[in-house]
Amino acid sequence: MARIRVLVVDDHRIFAESLAAALAAEPDIDVSAAGSGPAALRALERAAAAGRGYDVLLVDAELGAQTSGEPPAVPAPRQEETAAVDGIALVAGVRAARPAVRSVVLAEKDDPRAAARALQAGASGWVAKDCSLQRLLSVIRGVLRDETHLPPALLTGVLRELTAARKHRTESERLVESLTPREREVLRCMVAGLGRKAVAERLFLSPHTVRTHMQNVLGKLGVHSTLAAVALARRAGVGPADAGTGALGRDVVERGGQLAQ
Repeated sequence: MARIRVLVVDDHRIFAESLAAALAAEPDIDVSAAGSGPAALRALERAAAAGRGYDVLLVDAELGAQTSGEPPAVPAPRQEETAAVDGIALVAGVRAARPAVRSVVLAEKDDPRAAARALQAGASGWVAKDCSLQRLLSVIRGVLRDETHLPPALLTGVLRELTAARKHRTESERLVESLTPREREVLRCMVAGLGRKAVAERLFLSPHTVRTHMQNVLGKLGVHSTLAAVALARRAGVGPADAGTGALGRDVVERGGQLAQ
């Protein structure tokens, strides 16, 4: 019997442990749990290195937003793991770094906008946390057949959100195309999270010249902050300047989570 390897990513210990235990009772499923986005990325890396990569990620939609005071899922995060990483940003990073892994977002409430963002990020499903075990197992097995699973009640709202997002993306792409090649290079450095000095060193420019380019980028994109410029660039599909580095998957997720705060 082919085994399905599942990684539950949730910072609520009781829920993560309960779900993992329920899934582990299935004869064809191996399951582990991670209590944060960075911990999940390390688990993925270790599993891939051992030749036993995960097949499906079950990701909490509210990952990184824990407010209940409940202890985190084990293993407890180390100091470098404490930066918030939201669930949808994790899905996007995993999709970019490990496209064979299927992600399913687990949510406490129906949210068409968040569900649409999850699908855009690369999720294969959006499932209520209180759904039955049989429903969740059906979704896990379905996404491995390249199916997309979404509650029927969310379908209309998600389609509306995706249509609006496509319109915004087209406008964002048009604005990015108005930039000069050098300004696009600067924008990609901004997407990578580089400050003015780091951009100057990367592009062999003076900080004053970089400042001018950044001001031009903001003006042409019609925004007033670096954060807004990066958000628009992401909608337009602009990747970070470090696109060739091996650590891109982790950097994108961590920065994406920070930007989402």
